[in-house]
Amino acid sequence: MINAVFTVSDGIVTGFKISGHSDYSEHGSDIVCSAVSSAAYMAANTITEVQRIKAEITVNDGFMETDLSKEDAKAAQVILNGLLLHLNALKEEYKQFIKVKISEV
Repeated sequence: MINAVFTVSDGIVTGFKISGHSDYSEHGSDIVCSAVSSAAYMAANTITEVQRIKAEITVNDGFMETDLSKEDAKAAQVILNGLLLHLNALKEEYKQFIKVKISEV
């Protein structure tokens, strides 16, 4: 199961943590893991490399965490909300394989 948790402070998404594997199919041909991974990397890379916004990013096998200060997060809202929307759409299609949660801090 893939678990995605978006951290929200005062209505602003300040980061996300995605962990796990979907086990939809074999490693290397798992379209659910590929879709989630691709979307997460695109969001993180767009924030840091295109927009040049400072973010702390941790990546390991089956894990990505991105944290931004509240000020930096404001500049990245379109991307972070886009990722949230995308993962929620994937969750609707693959309910058994993805959970998406909002964590208010």
